[in-house]
Amino acid sequence: MREEGQTMAEYGVVLAVICLAVIVAFTALSGGISNAINNVTSILPGA
Repeated sequence: MREEGQTMAEYGVVLAVICLAVIVAFTALSGGISNAINNVTSILPGA
C-alpha cells in the first residue's frame, strides 16, 4: 500500500513540474505569438 502512495506522490510532482514548464513557456512566448498574429493580420486584406 505504501508503494502506491509513493507512486501517486511521484506522479503529482511530475505533473506539477510539467504544468510549471508549460506556464513558463507560454509566458516567455506570449510576446512573440502576439507579434506574429499582429503581423499576419496586418498582411491579410480586410482583417
